[in-house]
Amino acid sequence: MRDLKYLTYFENLLQEANNELIDQAKKDGKICVAYVCENTPEPLMNLGNAFGVRLFAPNTGSMDVATYYMTSLLCETTRALLERAIEGGYNFADCVIAPDGCTMMNRCVENMELLRTMGEGNDSFFHEYMEIPLKADENGVNLLVLQCKNHILKPLHEKYGIDISDASIRKAVEEHNEVCRIIREIGDMRKERKPRITGYEFHVLTLATYVAPKYLLIDKLRETLEELKTRKPDDTEYRARVAVVGSEVDDIGFIKVIEDTGAYVCADRFCFGSLPGRDVIELNDEEDALTQLCRSYVYRGQCPRVMNMEKVYGRKAYVNDIAKEYGADGIIYEQIKFCDPWAYEKTVGSVMLRDDYGYPVLSVDRPYNISSSVGQMRTRVQAFVESIEIKRLQGGAK
Repeated sequence: MRDLKYLTYFENLLQEANNELIDQAKKDGKICVAYVCENTPEPLMNLGNAFGVRLFAPNTGSMDVATYYMTSLLCETTRALLERAIEGGYNFADCVIAPDGCTMMNRCVENMELLRTMGEGNDSFFHEYMEIPLKADENGVNLLVLQCKNHILKPLHEKYGIDISDASIRKAVEEHNEVCRIIREIGDMRKERKPRITGYEFHVLTLATYVAPKYLLIDKLRETLEELKTRKPDDTEYRARVAVVGSEVDDIGFIKVIEDTGAYVCADRFCFGSLPGRDVIELNDEEDALTQLCRSYVYRGQCPRVMNMEKVYGRKAYVNDIAKEYGADGIIYEQIKFCDPWAYEKTVGSVMLRDDYGYPVLSVDRPYNISSSVGQMRTRVQAFVESIEIKRLQGGAK
């Protein structure tokens, strides 16, 4: 396929946490709200003069200093983020908001605060820690509303004068929805028998929408969508279509390793992916926008932190639904090394999706930066793809 006009541009945005669009937004006088978990209602990071950026640590190398503070038993994502913060890589942030999606991430941000890695010379800088519901019910909605008021809206208004009115929230949701509609329309092209966009390209576009100011991305996203509508796909057939499920995938190299084996990543049910992270948020006029926004996050979320049995079983059913919708032949269940919530979820989910739903499943743990184990991962994925091909020949594939 012909290269996308802006693919290199989007790839370059993902090479540094402090990318050129963050720098431009800061020069525009915008307030940068950094956050670290998908459970944080994203539109609230983009109210008024603020823009949200999800912290990540591209091209991570040594994590020795962060390991000293956090031990080698905590997940590599949190250690990578702390290492980058200590290096001064997040000095663009004007605040950090950390929900207790997991204790490891909380500990990461607490170390950032104790070590004073950000906010030098900014008297308005703040760290905030939110409690996240353990159950997807109306009590959970009420808890998230209270937490958002106390730990996002109130400090943003008091420290930076951000407009936190209902009208401001509705405007932020609509701007958020425009990005979601574009990403989901592009993502739906993956359902085609011969897709006009690769899983790698789609992941690059989606990840960019989390780590750069959306108002500076939107024009190029629109143009990319129009370009894809007339793009001619390759005639070659993929060996297998796979859905990738699990914890966050910050490293675009991981998706590339999978597709280098001849597989096609047709669906992305991982933290900060498009499913369900880029679902449109519908608001009505009968209820305040904040409550509706929080309800959307509580009920649609697929985080293993939510433990009521309806959600525990529902997460596997959701993977089955998207695997059917996007035509997946198999599922790759992945987790960052030492991620406790996804380790349990992956163990149960791998068994259920294989035994109850009939999918071939590859279960892997991986480093934050895949470059340290490319050969091993490629071998495992290659063997998985071959097993799907064998089952297909035997007439046993789903």
